[in-house]
Amino acid sequence: MDLQLIVITFFLFFIVSSLYSAVGHAGASGYIAIMALLSFAPESIKPIALILNSVVALIASVKFIKAGYFDKKIFYSFIFTSLPFAFIGGYITLNPVYFKIIAGIFLIISAILLLVKTYIRRPNTEIKPIPIYLCLLIGVIIGLLSGLIGVGGGIFLSPILILANWTSVKKASGIAALFILCNSLAGLIGHLPNMQLIDKSLFLWLVAVVLGGFLGTYFGTKKFNNKVIIGFLFLVLLSAGIKFILV
Repeated sequence: MDLQLIVITFFLFFIVSSLYSAVGHAGASGYIAIMALLSFAPESIKPIALILNSVVALIASVKFIKAGYFDKKIFYSFIFTSLPFAFIGGYITLNPVYFKIIAGIFLIISAILLLVKTYIRRPNTEIKPIPIYLCLLIGVIIGLLSGLIGVGGGIFLSPILILANWTSVKKASGIAALFILCNSLAGLIGHLPNMQLIDKSLFLWLVAVVLGGFLGTYFGTKKFNNKVIIGFLFLVLLSAGIKFILV
């Protein structure tokens, strides 16, 4: 990888980490999108995304939980089944062709969910009790997808929490952050036996996302609401997803 590409990747990872961590996400869908657009080797995308995701999710979890934006009952309702299935998904190594198709579909869905979470307001703000058995089933699905693709699943969980009126927007961010951390670690552990050599610049990517994670969570626990930026992220995810599927 030449110096120019390293600098561009560093900058983009920093931006994605900053934006996603501000809303309690770790940025895996954004990292995958960047690596897709920059033509990273498909076999290196999953482990890199999981490693970067784990680091940023740890920062976001600590910040949001310390700020009081967390609900352990809701968290346990999803993570109980999600965690083992994230491990199983991480252990499964997909053919690069199938990985690109599934990841492409995931990125497109993520783009849509990002808009749904940001632009669609809940008609009823009353917090409703969570149906435990439904949460356990959702945890299975999100966990398996998370491990297969190399994400934490927060991009799916937080819109569900908000649109179903199961918690507040801020608490959804805190719940999603710790959910992402646990799923990312489980997926990474499951993937270790099949892990191949990953990019030698990983340390630089870690520096980029750590800096972005601290910056984003600072603003996320204070004041942060920029729909223009969300719109930009939507275009990045959508274009990367289309590229993965078609190229």
